[in-house]
Amino acid sequence: MDKTSVLGDTIKYLEHLQDKVSSLEEQVSRNTMDSVVLVNKSHVVEDEGSSDERSWAGPIDGPEIEARVSGKSVLLKLICEKQKGVLVRLVAEVENLGLTVVSTSVTPFGGFSLAITIIAEMDTEDSLSGKDMVKALRLALKSAGN
Repeated sequence: MDKTSVLGDTIKYLEHLQDKVSSLEEQVSRNTMDSVVLVNKSHVVEDEGSSDERSWAGPIDGPEIEARVSGKSVLLKLICEKQKGVLVRLVAEVENLGLTVVSTSVTPFGGFSLAITIIAEMDTEDSLSGKDMVKALRLALKSAGN
């Protein structure tokens, strides 16, 4: 192999990699999430131009809850007071909302809190908004004393 053929092969390989990068970037841009919804106990703010849907509430006012919806997939993140049975109540409420729980993760956070992540699937897209999920989960935790 001479230097010219090695250089030619290298250029072709770099062009192939650039095409692959462009393809992956297009794929990522197509897989954006729904609108942003920020929920605090005092007010609700929606931003339709954003790339995901979120809902929050601070730990001082109760549990901190974030819901992200992408197509039929739902990611729920909660930080709440450590109490016996809190995960069971949350999973039951998620299932009551018509979602199928795919996985859960619970991590102790500080001495008195739990960081909970729940991944779920909706039966149909747009069946429930992130704002509605957060309100339902907050109500379930509040009625259970958290």
